[in-house]
Amino acid sequence: MSVAQHRDGTRTAPGVRARAGRRGTAVRVVALALAGAGLVGVTAPTAGALGAGPARAATVGERQPGNGPEAADRGPYRGGVDARALNEALQGVVGTGGASSSLARVTEHGRTAWKGAEGVGDFSTGAEPSADGRFRIASVTKTFVATVVLQLVGEGRLGLDDSVESLLPGAVPGGAAITVRHLLNHTSGLFDYTEDPAIGLDHATWLREGRWRSWTPQQLLAVANSHPPYFAPGTDWAYANTNYLLAGMIVERVTGRDWRREVERRIIDRLGLNGTSMPVHATGIRGPHAHTYLDLPGGPVDVTEMEPSEMDAAGVGISTTADLAAFLRALLGGRLLPAPLLAEMLTVAPVSGGAQYGLGISRLTTPCGDVWGNNGSTGRGHNSALYGTPDGRRVVAVSTNGHRDTGQGWPTSQKLLATAFCGRQSADAADAAPTG
Repeated sequence: MSVAQHRDGTRTAPGVRARAGRRGTAVRVVALALAGAGLVGVTAPTAGALGAGPARAATVGERQPGNGPEAADRGPYRGGVDARALNEALQGVVGTGGASSSLARVTEHGRTAWKGAEGVGDFSTGAEPSADGRFRIASVTKTFVATVVLQLVGEGRLGLDDSVESLLPGAVPGGAAITVRHLLNHTSGLFDYTEDPAIGLDHATWLREGRWRSWTPQQLLAVANSHPPYFAPGTDWAYANTNYLLAGMIVERVTGRDWRREVERRIIDRLGLNGTSMPVHATGIRGPHAHTYLDLPGGPVDVTEMEPSEMDAAGVGISTTADLAAFLRALLGGRLLPAPLLAEMLTVAPVSGGAQYGLGISRLTTPCGDVWGNNGSTGRGHNSALYGTPDGRRVVAVSTNGHRDTGQGWPTSQKLLATAFCGRQSADAADAAPTG
């Protein structure tokens, strides 16, 4: 199976409409090589039919064998953690992959089984990065936001099939035909505001004109509304950060509180995620963190600090590998959502094709089984990945600060993920599998 290569080195499986702009807060549609099985795109878990409940929505998609609770003791959940192989894989992300630094953590039953940090945390001082450092999580933010929306569904305060027009009157043209579900699984057809030239700036222009610009959600939505939709709601799939901009606005409309406050109250504070925040306009990263660089003709430029408001609910979060692992374990383990709503979240939009996207989460097929989670990039050097086994038993969280474009950024991250879930042998086999 052939794949398309994107500017940032990620790949899209055939038939997948990828509309992540240069700013790239979108979860990237990626493909992971399988030994003897070609390439399989990022997918999201499917769910069986749901009974009556507060979700007030029919299940979409189909259940596939081997993805239910009965599979919890197979695949990537049984193998041990190979620390030496993980160290080598992480070194590859920096060496072969061209990252300035990378942090990663593997947790087993909520305990750290391995953690590592490679590269340089600060070019000016030569300081090493800390495995416990903070970083911009980009589109992993979407999984937090989707969880809050589903919690509100569970409380009967809105429904997945409620229209955007009923919740945010006049917010978008054709809002009566767009549902909350369409927003969360990227089937709304709305234009991705990060593709507009005013926002999707090249690096040099962004450094001159966009790095410190402050945006409001209303301004970003106006940018999206100035373009026609990609397609009629529910008829196709296209990644659009506009969907989560609206999801954040819906949270505020329903609760009377900013979406950030609801994420803090319902997830961050509840789980004790002390290294996680959802900044409004704060340009820096508090606490220990590795610096992020863009490799420009004049040399590397430190872009750690930036005005994050243009990412809003689509990707503004900051966290640590430990916090992200704790969050995903709690989510997949059923601590944040009741079973029917978790099943809704893990239900694939049939039109998402190779993306296999659920509600703020997707499924990645590894050489030893399927894992669920999210990944993302700010498009300015900050990259993250978060995946876990279906029961949340093993979770892998990764932060990678890009620097040199070697074309091997995602392949080396793939190998790190495969090593974390499957061990050295499976990861090496995947690495050697054909990619065309």
